[in-house]
Amino acid sequence: MIMETLTLGKSLNLGLRRAMEDDPKVLIMGEDVGKLGGVFRITDGLQKDFGDERVIDTPLAEAGIVGTAIGLALRGYRPVVEIQFDGFVYPAYDQIVCQVAKFHYRSRGKVSLPMVIRIPFGGGIGAVEHHSESPEAYFSHTAGLKVVACSNPSDAYWMIQQAIASDDPIIFFEPKRRYWEKGEVDTAAPLSSAYPLHSSRVLRSGGDATLLAYGPMVRTCLDAATAAAEDGRNLEVIDLRSLSPLDMAPVFESVRKTGRAVVVHEAPGNIGLGAEVAARISEECFYSLEAPVLRVTGYDIPYPASRVEEEFLPDLDRVLEAVDRSFGF
Repeated sequence: MIMETLTLGKSLNLGLRRAMEDDPKVLIMGEDVGKLGGVFRITDGLQKDFGDERVIDTPLAEAGIVGTAIGLALRGYRPVVEIQFDGFVYPAYDQIVCQVAKFHYRSRGKVSLPMVIRIPFGGGIGAVEHHSESPEAYFSHTAGLKVVACSNPSDAYWMIQQAIASDDPIIFFEPKRRYWEKGEVDTAAPLSSAYPLHSSRVLRSGGDATLLAYGPMVRTCLDAATAAAEDGRNLEVIDLRSLSPLDMAPVFESVRKTGRAVVVHEAPGNIGLGAEVAARISEECFYSLEAPVLRVTGYDIPYPASRVEEEFLPDLDRVLEAVDRSFGF
């Protein structure tokens, strides 16, 4: 075991590097991913070490980037596409939902598309319009796609490698405002020892209420649980990690124990992932619930200007207020 303290961004970089070392068919494509190393430096140094035929700077054309990756995947490569910012994915939406998601079904299972589409998502970095979106519900709703979101350096390191090794197309969401947060990563362990990709994970045990989150909101929920402990409430925190498919077994087990659940995400609440999670909990754990399943989300508006984004994003106070409401029933 070799534990290293790494940022989430560096963990992704090392995970990509390891995947490229292990498989010469792994390619990286995107805007500014090569010479610049990506706007967040996630691909820093990879073109220098692997060459411009494996780390490819593309034109500013998301539909073309994804379309080209489809062709490469059909030819046996494992392309990893970077969408520079979340709001830029929409020009490629047609390629993703009509081609990437459908090819396996269209070919009656004979053709796979082993490709990863990396999307930095969420707010909190003071960016301009189109740079702070949360489009995960669009893709989670699309049959044929698998969707995951890392929340910490260790998961970032392992999940990106697992996604690349998968024969299914995967949308890989990265919480951009957590890129600089640090954590311990065992970089020497074999990939086979990693926590399963499409599995939820209990990050903090508790018996009073369950907090459910993914991506950037996991840290917020862990902070809320720490604050709640000072008031004598012991909150369990679960990182969903996989948004499609959802791994609900640990969630059901937790809610049957605590009787209360609060789902937290940055995306607007209307028809968001939180609604699906809440519905499944209500269906499976109805007789265990002491209160309705509550949601803490972004508001149902376009993402606001950076000077007021902190009012839009769920924070520790809003999470704790929801927990208080749960105990009010």
